Amino acid sequence: MRFRTTVAAAVGALALVVTLPTSAYAAEGDFQYTYVTAPGDEETVTLHDPESGECITLPEAAQEYSQPPAHSPKNRTDTFAIVFTNADCSGDSFTLRPHTGGASERLKLRSVLFS
Repeated sequence: MRFRTTVAAAVGALALVVTLPTSAYAAEGDFQYTYVTAPGDEETVTLHDPESGECITLPEAAQEYSQPPAHSPKNRTDTFAIVFTNADCSGDSFTLRPHTGGASERLKLRSVLFS
């Protein structure tokens, strides 16, 4: 009798754990990049606590033929940031260290992925 009760409790606990929603993990901190506006001015954007494991295409630099890529990324998050030369995390990539990773305006990017 005890065995059945134990098995039933274990199955019930497993069902409860499986059905609980999982929270998305976010990198804690800020990621900054600079882009050039249509009139030619430079603007800096900050992504605060960006999602980890999801490709983020930078909207200001997404269109390869009509927008210049963003540049000068600074990774002040607690995870590695992999920046890509093309949208949708494709093309050449470069990894920026957590907290102190940064690059000059020579590093061009259109998307980023946080590990």
